[in-house]
Amino acid sequence: MADTMQAAVLYGKEDLRLETVDRPTAGPGEIVVRVGAALTCGTDLKVYRRGYHAMMLKPPIPFGHELAGTVVEAGEGAKFKIGDRVVALNSAPCDQCYWCMEGQQNLCEDLLFNNGAYAEYIRIPARIVAKNTLPVPESLPFEYAALTEPLACVIRGLEESNAKLGDSMVVIGAGPIGLMFMHAAEIAGVEVIAVVKRDDQIETAKIFGARHVVQIADGVDAIAEVRKLTPGSRGVDIAIEAVATPATWEWAVDMVRKGGTVNFFGGPPSGTKVQLDTNRLHYGNITLKASFHHTPSTSRTAFELIKSGRFKCAEYITGRAGLADIPEIFRKMMVRSAEGVKDIKTAVFPEGVSC
Repeated sequence: MADTMQAAVLYGKEDLRLETVDRPTAGPGEIVVRVGAALTCGTDLKVYRRGYHAMMLKPPIPFGHELAGTVVEAGEGAKFKIGDRVVALNSAPCDQCYWCMEGQQNLCEDLLFNNGAYAEYIRIPARIVAKNTLPVPESLPFEYAALTEPLACVIRGLEESNAKLGDSMVVIGAGPIGLMFMHAAEIAGVEVIAVVKRDDQIETAKIFGARHVVQIADGVDAIAEVRKLTPGSRGVDIAIEAVATPATWEWAVDMVRKGGTVNFFGGPPSGTKVQLDTNRLHYGNITLKASFHHTPSTSRTAFELIKSGRFKCAEYITGRAGLADIPEIFRKMMVRSAEGVKDIKTAVFPEGVSC
């Protein structure tokens, strides 16, 4: 192998460059993975737009965090060997701090993050190798395995919301995460109502499991329309907010039934304020939650769902590209996001586009 490689490096706001950098090497317990496929992500787009992420990365830094590939180097004591196919999650908890001991590993005070998926190779730190890297069967395409990280976050959100067979759920937002919530909930036997904005999202929401779709439009009371779809207009059992705006946070509270649960999954910018009806919250006995990230347990649950073939991986990946296309992909994602162009995820293949 060469001593250098191609990698996408984020330097700041909308400044993503493909560069020649040193190829990583594996230390004790670490592995180096030749990236088979990396996926674009809404979080990556948000970081690209803002130029940083307070917890996950500070530029300049290799970019991207959803990947799967093949082990090409294994450090002393690593549990994988050269040639193994793996999916490596983007973090691992310490399992020693207060939050880890409380079963809240996603809130670990020493949560170790890893970035650099948009590259030919990536080093996986020993802690992530040991706790959050999983073997990928030969039959599973790398781009499908790479869906494990976002799905693990969604599984955490469903668990936190206590979703169960027969529940009704509204998912506000039909972006990549919203669609993933719809599909995972549908697989779990939950009746899903989708709240979408664009015409193309109506059919997409149905593909991913929405039984009913409410489209936002002038003169449409989305809250009333969602409640009409529930018995006696009482509201849904669970409301998932996946847009990250104050208005949709408030909608979620007004769409849920008395005794129901709201999960504010979409995270607005720091300092954002919302107004909620305290009388409705108190006398309606409504539970408010806000799920963040994933745990090793939900990573495994997500990966098992992907391996089972029940999750519509092929439908979820709407674009395919090579590593050299990464800077342009993110420039186009900014435009598409502003114009509302249909897109879910692009799979990036460092060794060339796979058909």
